[in-house]
Amino acid sequence: MPGAMIETSAATYESHQIAKTEDLTEAEKKELKSELGKLEAEIVTLRCALAAKERRCVELKRKLYLTALVGLRQNLSKSWHDAQVSKAYMKQKTSAALSTMGSAICRKLGDMKKSATFRSFEANPNGEGNRTQ
Repeated sequence: MPGAMIETSAATYESHQIAKTEDLTEAEKKELKSELGKLEAEIVTLRCALAAKERRCVELKRKLYLTALVGLRQNLSKSWHDAQVSKAYMKQKTSAALSTMGSAICRKLGDMKKSATFRSFEANPNGEGNRTQ
């Protein structure tokens, strides 16, 4: 028909199909119902298969994640060990140890300087007694 609009909405399609089913014979209706039953059964089967595959997918992802996590942990441990035995790390640790030791020595010398014994030496650098000349 010229000028006729073709509608593609589902409601229009269904109403058109319903109108046509009135024209179907009993044999055709029986065949369509049989096909519908088979399709619905197949859909159920496919949904079950999809659910099983989705569970397997989740399981594999979980296993891969754990494997990746274990690998990551091992890599980090190895990197940390390598860093600890590297020359730069050892140099840094030695430097830190010397700095700490230097600070401790300075603190002890400061304490000694504040002591009465040291002050007596400081007051009399030659070690001589208090003489008045």
